[in-house]
Amino acid sequence: MEYIKTDVLKNANGWLTPTFDKDTQNTIKQLIQDSPKILEDSFYKNLEFGTGGMRGVMGVGTNRINKYTLGKNTQGLSNYLKQSFPNQQIKVAIAYDCRHNSDVFGKLVANVFSANDILVYLFESLRPTPELSFTLKHLECHCGIVLTASHNPPEYNGYKVYWQDGGQLVPPQDAEIISEINSLDYSEIKFTENSELIELIGSEMDNIFINNAIKNGSFNTPISAKENLNIVFTSLHGTSIMSIPETLNRAGYTNVNIVEEQREPDGNFPTVVSPNPEEPEALKLAIDLATSIDGDIVIGTDPDCDRLGIAVRNLNNKLEILNGNQTMILMTNFLLKQWENSKKIDGKQFVGSTIVSTPMMSVLTKSYNVECKIGLTGFKWIAKMIEDFPHLDFIGGGEESFGFMVGDFVRDKDAVTSTLLACEIAAQAKSQNKTIYEELIDLYVKHGLYKERLISMTKKGISGAQEIKQIMIDARKNPWTSINGSKVINVEDYFLSTKKNMLSKEERQINVPKSNVLIYHTEDGSKIALRPSGTEPKIKFYISVNTNLDNVAAFEKTEQLLESKIDAIIQELKIS
Repeated sequence: MEYIKTDVLKNANGWLTPTFDKDTQNTIKQLIQDSPKILEDSFYKNLEFGTGGMRGVMGVGTNRINKYTLGKNTQGLSNYLKQSFPNQQIKVAIAYDCRHNSDVFGKLVANVFSANDILVYLFESLRPTPELSFTLKHLECHCGIVLTASHNPPEYNGYKVYWQDGGQLVPPQDAEIISEINSLDYSEIKFTENSELIELIGSEMDNIFINNAIKNGSFNTPISAKENLNIVFTSLHGTSIMSIPETLNRAGYTNVNIVEEQREPDGNFPTVVSPNPEEPEALKLAIDLATSIDGDIVIGTDPDCDRLGIAVRNLNNKLEILNGNQTMILMTNFLLKQWENSKKIDGKQFVGSTIVSTPMMSVLTKSYNVECKIGLTGFKWIAKMIEDFPHLDFIGGGEESFGFMVGDFVRDKDAVTSTLLACEIAAQAKSQNKTIYEELIDLYVKHGLYKERLISMTKKGISGAQEIKQIMIDARKNPWTSINGSKVINVEDYFLSTKKNMLSKEERQINVPKSNVLIYHTEDGSKIALRPSGTEPKIKFYISVNTNLDNVAAFEKTEQLLESKIDAIIQELKIS
């Protein structure tokens, strides 16, 4: 038998007690005997909360999603809720997606809450994540849970926690809840349900949510323009099939062609390598359908329906996938234009974005005399902006990872309302004999052509985690002094909360919560950010370059120059 580390074996043996069921114990014994490497990965650490909650591979162990890790989290959260809201009837809402065991995990989590005398609103079947955020606020719950692993592979599941404002956990609640969870023993989990405290919810809440999505995502588009827009939509086997077709239909979009091979919710995601609309392969079937029927716009959403990918006709009339930054720019500009036309901009509005998203957001919003507030990666920080600035109107917000939020009726990425918004933009453009793509190039001529690219390096397991850690250590100890021939002028270290001028050596504090992110700014306006993922075994490099664009005719040539510049940066930094 292979050698097993002492601490791993100790953790595993802790699960060979009567607290854990016989199936769990037998599986662990089998791993000890036959699969020590899997055992090590299952028990070498506790599964941690990241930017999007807790996400991991399903299976036995402390580093896995299972009955006990979810139960312990829910027990700790129950204890914290009771401490935070004494003498109140605490209420929580729970939703789940199409993944394997999501329905079982959803019921398990509901049972633990109810066993702790907490009233639970549990969706009767799978529902989109944005509907949970909306429901939580609408029913005046204290917190909410979504069982999902977003766009991760089929073997993953996860646990997103939302607070009473409808946004995901932020400091200080996150650290306080984690501390409460870590103080518990697995034997303290109350698994026995109180059925009187579990209420199933469904179609009535769907109607309210969809009506609000239409209210927030519709902008006086003529019925004829809506009917003339040829839409192709794919749910990628996920939850959006529960909401998006009905939302579009009620809003007046009758020409919606659904990719039938991907309509049925299925945790195996059989027609795609990854159910991630960031990946071109995920939208292939939809683009093929749109090509065959002369579709104007393709929209695909991830399994829990918070991200969306969009493809539109480019200057050569070919369908081209927009990246998250481009979609965010188009949506933000459209919203700002609506507010401006309604004469509602008076200096008391703002837009939200993140430190790894395109710098063009700040340039764009400034042209409307609206502030763009920049936060850490993740929509929980945009939701926190809304809470922190209640005297300001929140227009919308987004980040590069294919997510957008329209207004504040949902406090997370919302692919339902954003899909409707994308169709509004496309329908109005088509009615004026333009395309979304042409609208985007017009913005580049006005504000500068910005190009971004994301490089993700996957590093799995214990050795991978150490590799990622070492990359960040090296980048801090030996910062780049120039990138592609341009001097580095500033380095922002969000873990040390410092911004250092590399020319003057002057340092100043960054007043945001700590995060393991490094951002380099160069003399020619390039920006390179390094960030280990909070939910996946990856380190991500975000590259942004820009230049002036004189006119539409120069777009393709200028774009290619920027693409070549990004290629050169990747080659020099050896991050491909």
